[in-house]
Amino acid sequence: MSPVAAIVQRHDPDRFFAALFAPAEQRESLFLLCAFNHELARAREVASQPMLARIRLHWWREIVEGTRRRHEVAGPLGEALDSGVFQPADLLAMIDARDMETDDSIPDLASWHAYLAGTAGGLAVAAGRLLGAEPDILPRLRSLGAAYGAAGQILNVAALARQERCLLPEDVLDAHGLTPSHVLHNPASAAPVLAQLTQEALRLMQAGAGRYPGAVIAAALPSVLARRDLRRGRHHRGGGDKLAVVVTALLGRV
Repeated sequence: MSPVAAIVQRHDPDRFFAALFAPAEQRESLFLLCAFNHELARAREVASQPMLARIRLHWWREIVEGTRRRHEVAGPLGEALDSGVFQPADLLAMIDARDMETDDSIPDLASWHAYLAGTAGGLAVAAGRLLGAEPDILPRLRSLGAAYGAAGQILNVAALARQERCLLPEDVLDAHGLTPSHVLHNPASAAPVLAQLTQEALRLMQAGAGRYPGAVIAAALPSVLARRDLRRGRHHRGGGDKLAVVVTALLGRV
């Protein structure tokens, strides 16, 4: 296993498993894309201040724009970009979307959707393009990717609160008499908000549902796990989850 694949297996096991259904000749590039996404997600997680997170994101922007550095992910990413494996615009859009994480909060539901569409949705689009998806399929992949990202936000409210982060839209919180501060101090208080956002995530799933040709299905497979997580209200990986992914990959329909 390559060092990049090992990073994804350790930090993003859902997408690692999904990538195994991609053609062998594209699998390593898909692992690299997922590792890049992990590095972007870490920008705010490991930074003590928003400005430090922005500096980390800018470092990755420089890589995509042509700076070449020695790094376990940036090194091979630069080589892949030089070879035309990825479209720089896709990766830059993923970086731009992560900038919203450097703010104190997400102001409204529309911004929340835009954030998810650009981060996890952007990753799904870049993966689909890598795997040969036709342009008309990419919006559906973006919806499925956004749904996967939404499930992660919904089911990790308590974990984010421990990092003093709340990524729930403020207008939805306000409609339920809450603020981000309430959620940080008592994550359980967000239950009615999470119920509403779960319906939003399921609508995203529905928007992306359908048949995906050939190798492209690998870019859609993480959403299978998101749907199962949303229905049971928690992350739980077992044999049934892997079987659901395998069946979806064989049928080519989400």
